[in-house]
Amino acid sequence: MAKQKRQNTKIIRNRRARFDYELGDNLIVGLELNGREVKSLRMGHGYLRGAYVTVKDDQLWLINATINGTSGIPIPEDEQSRARRLLAKRREINQLIAVKKQGRTIVPLDILTQGRYIKLRIAVGKGRKLYDKRQVLKRRDAQRSVNAAIKHLY
Repeated sequence: MAKQKRQNTKIIRNRRARFDYELGDNLIVGLELNGREVKSLRMGHGYLRGAYVTVKDDQLWLINATINGTSGIPIPEDEQSRARRLLAKRREINQLIAVKKQGRTIVPLDILTQGRYIKLRIAVGKGRKLYDKRQVLKRRDAQRSVNAAIKHLY
């Protein structure tokens, strides 16, 4: 029997997205990448901070996502944050275009590197105002203090 190769999965998260946006349904789409970018992402060298999804010519594009190279995988500076096409079904693209016309934002959440293909999890979101962010912080702080009190009780 052949040995099974252990999958080294890295998930690259956009941690800021859940704080800055009120997120709705999410969707997993493919990414059109070249070989160097795939290898770098599998090693975990990329980030989504400040990235967003836009629509051009009835196609979805990931803008401002950065994929860094390593010493063995050089990626030129101008290619690190280039626009990358997203691969989805036509029906899904049409739904996202309709949502975009309503004034909502399509936010990239995670880059998933497990399995054969690299996937991107996106969600439809609405930007939070500053007072909404403050309420979220207050709620988290209150929940943290309640959990600490319960922990010390038992």
